[in-house]
Amino acid sequence: MKRHDEAVIEILRTDPGIVLDYLRTAFDELDEEGGESAFLMALRHVVEAQGGMALVAERAKVSRESLYRALSPKGNPTLRTMTAVIKATGVNFRDLTHQAPAN
Repeated sequence: MKRHDEAVIEILRTDPGIVLDYLRTAFDELDEEGGESAFLMALRHVVEAQGGMALVAERAKVSRESLYRALSPKGNPTLRTMTAVIKATGVNFRDLTHQAPAN
């Protein structure tokens, strides 16, 4: 699984244009079984691709330890934390709930 995570992080790092689509897909699947932990994993991947936990925690104004806990497989972040972390990765929370405009 670690290799898969590393590969996803590298893709997100080299092609930041797919970050929103990646998070939006995970967000759309929240209601499915395992959807919450899958979304947290997707957000963890994006955080790592955007410079890592320490940098994103600083941008989100949360402690690094809190961010690790919030994005762990059994994490239960508050909406405030989730919104701050998503914004710190350069995505607006509302963008996750709206379809991308047609090209």
